[in-house]
Amino acid sequence: MGRLIAALVRHGDYHQLPDTPSAHQPYPLNREGETQAHEAAQLLHEMIVQNNWSLVPAIDSSRMLRAWQTAMIFSDRLAGLGPSPLRIESYDALAERSVGCLANLTRAEIEAVLHRDPRVSDPPADWKADSHYRLPLQGSESLLEAGVRVAVHLAESMAALAPAEHDRLKIFVGHGAAFRHAACHLGVLELGQVRQLSMHNCLPLLIEYLPGGNWRHTGGDWKIRPKHSGYTD
Repeated sequence: MGRLIAALVRHGDYHQLPDTPSAHQPYPLNREGETQAHEAAQLLHEMIVQNNWSLVPAIDSSRMLRAWQTAMIFSDRLAGLGPSPLRIESYDALAERSVGCLANLTRAEIEAVLHRDPRVSDPPADWKADSHYRLPLQGSESLLEAGVRVAVHLAESMAALAPAEHDRLKIFVGHGAAFRHAACHLGVLELGQVRQLSMHNCLPLLIEYLPGGNWRHTGGDWKIRPKHSGYTD
């Protein structure tokens, strides 16, 4: 029986608003992000060829522009490896954590809004990195809730490919924090590891879908977050 492998790809670097916790920013990859995507796509191309993996023709992507652009670069470089043309399918489920109606405000502006709202309390000092904390206004979710969304999508997508006669690889393009929290829900990471780790832009991190719905980390490296570093994803 063949293996089923999910390649988790964090989008490339992009034109991000400074000190703005919302990841729902409609901005494109910058030049560095484009270079990251091209280099990582070449790396994945070599891995697929070397391992004789069959590439699933649908690349699942977040709807954010930077993720779609990253997926397009991968699609262009990997064209011809599969039995049919590659296509990109976009999903809300692969988005990063939403801060709802507070989207694209700076951290200071968000905290000022909450401070002036008599219905809610001021957020904790580390609210952006707190996996459990949800901003108490409409449309917000916690990092763990975002991880559930992504984990369900990954599990359902990979289960639909089973059983596999040959080793198959499916690409998912999304966001670092949501992917890490999804990995926690899938049993690939412990919750205590989530703050210690990040993801390299565009470099595929491989997790294998096992019989019975279990998962294991099978390739690619998590990025180790330096001590006392800012939490930016």
